Amino acid sequence: MSNFRFAGSSMLPPIVKNLLIINGLCFLANVVMESRFNLSLNEICGLFYPESVYFKPFQFVTHVFMHGSFTHLFFNMFSLWMFGSVLENFWGPKRFFIYYFVTAFGAAALHTGVNAYEINNVKTEVVAYTSHPSYDAFVLLQHKDIGISGNENFQQFMSEWQTQKDNPQYIQGSIQIADAMVQRKMNIPTVGASGAVFGLLLAFGMLFPNTELMMIFLPIPIKAKYFVMLYGGLELFQGFSNNPSDNVAHFAHLGGMLFGFFLIKYWNKKNRNSFY
Repeated sequence: MSNFRFAGSSMLPPIVKNLLIINGLCFLANVVMESRFNLSLNEICGLFYPESVYFKPFQFVTHVFMHGSFTHLFFNMFSLWMFGSVLENFWGPKRFFIYYFVTAFGAAALHTGVNAYEINNVKTEVVAYTSHPSYDAFVLLQHKDIGISGNENFQQFMSEWQTQKDNPQYIQGSIQIADAMVQRKMNIPTVGASGAVFGLLLAFGMLFPNTELMMIFLPIPIKAKYFVMLYGGLELFQGFSNNPSDNVAHFAHLGGMLFGFFLIKYWNKKNRNSFY
């Protein structure tokens, strides 16, 4: 960042500092619990789809503090410090706290809504398949779940079924696998502060649009407003690409940006002098 200075402000304001500590402790606790007790806190605190047997209401809060890997944690926390410190110094702790969690919960809401649409589509396809099961129809259906289709046992099942396409045992097995596809999609937890972090990125781009950023993997100065538009556009493209092997919650990222945009516009309408 080249056009913004922390004149008289803290490099690590209180809300950002406490968020960094909480996220770090949650990640460490998950590592310890997995290594010593074979218990994943991500599977307890991660956000599951509301119809999942693993869903608990508190997960809408706890999933924000959990991360799937050290790399996931590092980049989220680095971004939280980089953009969040500027915003908390500008807004103050109270407004920053509100903004952070509105974007986090907004990200979860949009992600859950998109999940509902996708899961309902899979349910419809599975119901249609179970009404008229066949080897050829199942070949098309199984591509909907890369986790199942990439399994070695599943590949063996398909190879054996191919030689006995009318065997009722394989047809019944395929119906069970089809039902498992729906359950699998509902039982994948979402973790991370990425939705809130994208909300912070959006806010930074709106409030300091001409500040030049120098990204780690892009050593070229780029104004914040252009960076936000490019990054948002990339997330939108990847979200609609719907790649089965992509495990990134792109619509959660977009949800954080969307809710952040509306909240800033609301605050700006209430007191225009506070933003531009």
